[in-house]
Formats: sequence, C-alpha cells, structure tokens
Amino acid sequence: MRMRTELPGPLGTAPFTVADARSWGVPKNRLRQSDIRQISRGLYRPVEWRFELETAARALSVASPGAWISHVTAARLRCQLLPPWLSDSEELHLSKPRELPEVRRKGIVGHTVLAWDDEVETADGIRISTRPRTWLDLARRLSLPELVCMGDELVRIPRVGLEGRSEPFATMDGLRSMLKRHPNLQGIVRARAALDLMRVGSDSGPETLLRLVMCDAGLPEPELQLLLRPERPGSPTADLGYRRRRVAVQYDGGHHLLPAQIFSDRRRDKAFEAAGWTVLVLTRDDLADGFAVATARIKRLLRNAYLSPSSAAGFSSED
Repeated sequence: MRMRTELPGPLGTAPFTVADARSWGVPKNRLRQSDIRQISRGLYRPVEWRFELETAARALSVASPGAWISHVTAARLRCQLLPPWLSDSEELHLSKPRELPEVRRKGIVGHTVLAWDDEVETADGIRISTRPRTWLDLARRLSLPELVCMGDELVRIPRVGLEGRSEPFATMDGLRSMLKRHPNLQGIVRARAALDLMRVGSDSGPETLLRLVMCDAGLPEPELQLLLRPERPGSPTADLGYRRRRVAVQYDGGHHLLPAQIFSDRRRDKAFEAAGWTVLVLTRDDLADGFAVATARIKRLLRNAYLSPSSAAGFSSED
C-alpha cells in the first residue's frame, strides 16, 4: 500500500492555492488524496483544518487576481458593526469588476460590481473593499436601522487614547459623494435613507438604536455626547439627552460591569444629579425589548420636566 506523504510547511494548516502547492514541490495528483478538500477552482484546504475567516479570505484573495474580498466577509475582517445574525457568518464574498469573468467558485458568493479605485485597498496582504464601500455593499442586505448603526460607527469621532487614531473611518460628505457615484446600485435608496438618519456622536449600536426608537416614538431628537459643562475640559458626558429638560440618558453595555468602570459611571451620574439633572441608565435588558419601556420612561421624564415650575425656571436660564 502506497503511503501518503504529509503536506509540507503551511499547506497542512491552512487553505492554499495550486501555486502554493507547486512552490512546495507538491505534485498535482497529491491534491486528489483524501486528506485534502477542494474549496473552489485552484483553492484547497486540509480536511482537518477548522475554518478561520482571515486565513480563508487571504487564500481566496491570492487565488483571485483583480478581485477583492467584500460584503459580509470584509465587514467581519474589519470588525465592523454587524447585526447578531451576521456577526459569526462564515460566508466568503468576492467582488470583481465587470471586465473580468463572473465569479464561479464553489462555496464563494460572487459579485460583479462597479467600484472606484479608492473604494478598494490592500490591508495586511488582503485586497479588500474599504469600510465605507463595505457599508454601501451591505445596504441591500441590512435593514435600515442596522445600516444606520453600521454607518454611525464609521463617522463617530474616535478617542485617540483608546483607539490610536484621531480621524473617523468616514465622513458624512465622503459617504454622500460615494453614493452619488453609484445611482443605480441595488440598495442605494436604503443607503440614502440611512445617511439621512446617521449622526456623528453615537458610540455604539445600542445608542444608535435607542435614538432611532425615540425619534420614531415622536420624541425630539436628543443631543449626543451631551457635556454637563461644555466650558470645562473633562466634563462628564451623557450618551444622549436633553439639556433644556436636564434629562441625561446613559446606555451601559457589557464593559460597564467592570469594577473600575462602575466606579467611573457612578461619579459621572452623581455629577449630573448634583447639577439638578435626572439620569436614566439603560442596559442590555432595555435593549432586549427594543427600548420600548425605556422610551415610555423618557416620555414621562420630559413631560414631568416640562410641567415642573422649578425646572422650567432652570430651562429659561440655560436657553
């Protein structure tokens, strides 16, 4: 019985192309043995290899000259904000320009698209759509609120100390210009609607969803990243709220359960309360019901603040 040789080097631990196999001296007939599975044309993997998105995308990119990783795959590689039903997707999306043959690889979701040069880039050796273009590509698939959440993440102002960057991934004007380039793209109507609803200042998907729910319920649009005392550097900040009504709303996600963050949050909220504000702290439990109960509470707070004589006097002094 003829013994099977082990795959050399990285071929035994990750997807590889025919060119990779040839460079390691692996003959073509070796690729037909039972410990290797063909993913698509010219692309193989060891049978025991467990799916890892970046490795798979890198191999697909190398095997597809002129094409680029896009859509859900690009969003996942860049850790862009996706809804829960797509956050663990193992789909492999590949886009090609119209002058190249249509993508016909088994197991690959192919797209033939029109993309400008500045909408595709190379990152960590992978040819991939830019974050703004990925947002646009997903306009056809995501719901309007999901698309707004993803867009708000693009335009938010980063915290230099925490994120190591000072510029947002995109600007409203830049996104608007990109949409004008693609008037006939599927999903363009939803992308335009999402852009109209996007705002700079939302720090998380739940904050965006809360704002959208509040506006849908007929509440005035809240101010985002509301500074208690705008004239003072380092002033405590509310995620959103109403200065004239002295109502601050905080959404405390998972990281707010850490001891140091809990202490910081308490100091933040007490500062608002000491200044005469009402502070409403929301959590994942509120997110679970679509912020329905929270929105009703905010309505009552605003109504009570409007009817309160002492508060009304305070409002006039801050107008």
